[in-house]
Amino acid sequence: MPESSSPLPLQATVPAPGMSADDDTQNTGAADVWPELEKAEKLARGAALKWASGVFYRPDQLERLGQYRKRESQRTSSIQSRLKSAVQSYLEGVGSGLEQLRLALADTREVSCTLGEVRSEWSGKASGFQSLEHLREIASEHERLAAAYNNLPHLFSVPVAVMETRRLIESRQLLEAHAHLMELEGWQDDIHRQLQRTSGPSSEGASLVFDYFAGVRQLGEAFAKELWEVIRCGLVLVRQDPTPFVSAVRIIEREERIDCTLLDTHDANPRFMPPGRPKNWRTKFFLVIEEAIAVRFQATYLDIRGPELANHLVALQNSIMNDLITVKYLLEQCCPPHYHISRAYMLMYHKCLSAYLQQVVSWDLESSEIFTVLNWVLHVYHSPEMMGHPDLCSDEDFEELGPLISQDALEQMQNKYVNTVRASVSEWMQKALEVELLDWQRNQEPDFDHEGFYQTSLPTIIIQMLEENARVALVISEALRDQMIVMGLYELETFLTRLREALVDYGKEWRKDHTNPKYYLHYLLAAINSCISLRGAIESLQQQQSTAPQYINRAPPCPQVVLERTTKRACRLVIDELLFEVQPQFLHLLSRSWLSDCEVIDGICNSVDQHFSHCRRVREPYFQFLVVESQWALVVEYVRTLMQKPMVCRNSEERSHLSDRMAQDALQLGDLFHRMSSRQDDDHWACSQGPQSCEMLTGVLSALAEFIRINDTSMLSLEVSGLITKYPDISEEHVLVLLDVRGDVPREVRGTVLDILQQNTHPLPQGYRPIFNDILVPARSMPFCLPTVKCA
Repeated sequence: MPESSSPLPLQATVPAPGMSADDDTQNTGAADVWPELEKAEKLARGAALKWASGVFYRPDQLERLGQYRKRESQRTSSIQSRLKSAVQSYLEGVGSGLEQLRLALADTREVSCTLGEVRSEWSGKASGFQSLEHLREIASEHERLAAAYNNLPHLFSVPVAVMETRRLIESRQLLEAHAHLMELEGWQDDIHRQLQRTSGPSSEGASLVFDYFAGVRQLGEAFAKELWEVIRCGLVLVRQDPTPFVSAVRIIEREERIDCTLLDTHDANPRFMPPGRPKNWRTKFFLVIEEAIAVRFQATYLDIRGPELANHLVALQNSIMNDLITVKYLLEQCCPPHYHISRAYMLMYHKCLSAYLQQVVSWDLESSEIFTVLNWVLHVYHSPEMMGHPDLCSDEDFEELGPLISQDALEQMQNKYVNTVRASVSEWMQKALEVELLDWQRNQEPDFDHEGFYQTSLPTIIIQMLEENARVALVISEALRDQMIVMGLYELETFLTRLREALVDYGKEWRKDHTNPKYYLHYLLAAINSCISLRGAIESLQQQQSTAPQYINRAPPCPQVVLERTTKRACRLVIDELLFEVQPQFLHLLSRSWLSDCEVIDGICNSVDQHFSHCRRVREPYFQFLVVESQWALVVEYVRTLMQKPMVCRNSEERSHLSDRMAQDALQLGDLFHRMSSRQDDDHWACSQGPQSCEMLTGVLSALAEFIRINDTSMLSLEVSGLITKYPDISEEHVLVLLDVRGDVPREVRGTVLDILQQNTHPLPQGYRPIFNDILVPARSMPFCLPTVKCA
């Protein structure tokens, strides 16, 4: 530790000069009495030893021991003197406190003696005060008698005043009647107050007074009844003579001031409150007006059902607006400004009308009635023609009104409206389908539109129904329009499913009797055009939706998918009808007449041409779909006939003859397919191909003809590889039938061909439409030969 620091006192570790062993003994005794002193002394000695060991660590520091001892002695002396002065000051304060305690004790003893003297004197004179009790009773009786004497004129005049006041009330002189009534009530209250002060509120006199003033109370009730009747008819009175209404308002304000005065007095001295107070007539004023308004909103469903509901709401609108105009320009001048009577009337009308509409909503309303209520609530009520009128309602008051019905109730109404319309739409769709089914049985062609396509009334009815419902719902809100569109799509999906089932039944009916219905094909084509029209309507409805609909616990509607299935089912029935017409000609294929001339294929082409003269009444894109599917069906039917009714050629000449016939048929079918896929427009033929070209379809027949034509059987394996490449769905059974038709294929070549088929078994490429998969090969039997003289 450096020398400049404050060293701890050396005397804490080394005894001061002159300190004896007795002093140590005394210190030891003090330590026994004060253990903290001993602990402090030990800490001091330890700190001193630590300091001394640090200071005298080097020998050269011992030379300065005298200086340190002298300085510490001076410091010790200074501390002791300060301690002595502090102890002396404390002792003087303790002496002064003891002196004050002695003085206080003397004063307390003196007061105790005085109280004893007073107690003894009071006990001696208590009997004298008991004699004054009789005097107190006499004074009280005198006070009551004096009050009764003073009130006798008032009491005797009460019956006359009551009769006069009743006359004034009956003549509707409200201000004069109220003045008399206030005077009577003042007499009654004064007597009650005096009785309560002298005898208490439950005395016999109070009961007598209460009975005596019973007529005043009845008079007050009659006056209040007349007053509230004036307030209730206020709107009528202010148009004719506002004086009674103004008088009623003045009376109400007068009573309010009396209530305030009595309440302030009662708060300061809560001893007496006159019976029937406070009256709170200002609050009652607004309650009576609200009751009068609520009475006007009373009706039953039988009174306003159907078109009467709209008339009823219009009448309510006119009535409310007339009343609010009267309040704004007449009634507001008759009321104090702090009444804010226009705002109060508007809020009360809003409240009563809201409760009334809640009752209306709870009725079993029809869709048109629900629409009327929704339109009135959302658009008419808040419009400038009603509550939004700028002269009647400020922006702040308009915001305070809020919605007429809650958001939950509004959503329930909208859902109820959608469900009601759903039932109606479903019913009308079913009726439209029934009418359509009756039209299918008619003995005349369907109607034509302006472009010459078949049409029926079905799509027009459905489209108009859905669009009209969406348009009407948009009058309410875009959200309701979206709900209506979603509902329409669901119902349209159901309707298309029923239409598809009806088409299937229609086809079954035709299969039983091909002559009835007479215009079976024509109405199938009209049904296809109807589906095409409905597809446009579906796209239009979906484009009208403002937001993406949310589907909760229900799959979204897929009318396009169902519509596609329905349309293709109708197309399938059209193709089945075509195959039925050409089936007799296909039975003559692979016969002698077929080999010798072309009458069979000509008959097929004529039947197809006649069939497609009607199919051209179908709109795109399903006309081309019919073309492609019909071409495909004809080719598949031709190949199926070849596979299921095989011939065996005996020589190359017969094979050449057969292949030439097939090639010629392929050419004629190619020309037929080009004619099928064309429409006539301004005396010109415009050819538009389907997804698979005519050449590809007729190429199947050409490839099979070429396979039969080959003379070198060693080339058959190569030809089979080509067939597999072009038509990967051709099977071993199909190739075996072709080999049987040739009639010249040895067993070794057959084995080679079969090995090639087994080695080239691959999955069908993407986008390839199988031809041979739909062609079943019958169980193999001994085929007949050409000519049929011998069997191969």
